[in-house]
Amino acid sequence: MEIKERIEATPLLSVTPAAAAKIQQLMAEETDVSVLRVAIQGGGCSGFQYGLGFDRGAVEGDHELEAEGVQVVVDPFSAPYLRGAEIDFVDSIDQSGFAINNPNAVSSCGCGHSFQVDEETPADQVGGCGSGCSA
Repeated sequence: MEIKERIEATPLLSVTPAAAAKIQQLMAEETDVSVLRVAIQGGGCSGFQYGLGFDRGAVEGDHELEAEGVQVVVDPFSAPYLRGAEIDFVDSIDQSGFAINNPNAVSSCGCGHSFQVDEETPADQVGGCGSGCSA
């Protein structure tokens, strides 16, 4: 199977039932929002950082999907870096909040909010390597 085929076969991202329940609870407390927007931005101690927020809807070019009953949108820049990622919600003594398990991250900071990808991998080939890239 070629890399392009593996990338296309890999879902953009998934949401665990725990994360979906928390997202739906938080969305119910907001007004005039209907989607979860997931993005990456430059910055953070490891190179990129995750952004999660609510929005009114998709804009032109966004990738749209439904995961565990949650409408999710991802901008075209962020999509290759998030392909195959899983959004989870952790509520324990050590940590409480959303966690993103990203197979494209080769390293991440201790708090898990920022990450780094392999600089030699072109953006259109991020995701789908299938080799358990995370460090």
